[in-house]
Amino acid sequence: MQQQYTSIIFDLGAVLIDWNPRYLYNKIFTTPEETEHFLEHICTSDWNEEQDAGRALAAATELLVQQHPAFEDQIRAYYGRWQEMLGGVIEGTLAILQQLKESGRYKLYALTNWSGETFPIALTLYPFLGWFDGIVVSGHEKIRKPHPSFYQLLLDRYQIPAAEALFIDDNLRNIHGAEACGIDSIHFTSPEQLKQVLIAKTILS
Repeated sequence: MQQQYTSIIFDLGAVLIDWNPRYLYNKIFTTPEETEHFLEHICTSDWNEEQDAGRALAAATELLVQQHPAFEDQIRAYYGRWQEMLGGVIEGTLAILQQLKESGRYKLYALTNWSGETFPIALTLYPFLGWFDGIVVSGHEKIRKPHPSFYQLLLDRYQIPAAEALFIDDNLRNIHGAEACGIDSIHFTSPEQLKQVLIAKTILS
């Protein structure tokens, strides 16, 4: 028997919005190797995730500047030129979201690890964010994926039964977090792959 969904929950970064710090740092550094070293050892993903969980951008920046004064300019560029990390909309996924919205069969939500200070920029750049019935932003809530309470917050806030929800994310760690909360999930790898899975689930035709 096919599972019946009432709500579909999207991650945003790398699913609907192309965000990658390399877009910025490949302009700043001379070689890709320098960019990778900087992102692996200085402005790391772990450091960035603390901002997603609510740490102030200014405090995070000053922390790294103190630790790595030789890279002060490059560190300050992370949020000073943050918008240059945005590569635009992932059109194939946007088309899927639009099809789901127009069908009227599902409630649509976004659950995103995103700084509360930079998310307003996304709201001005991407009008499709207004299509969602609700968006939960980690930076506003001071908690992030894959912590179970973050998924539960969305379910509780919008009165979504976990068994009726489908979650889409590119990060396998976040998929496991959702599944631990009883939410069926799709590990996103491309718009084409997502469309095929949604067709197989009879969500799209």
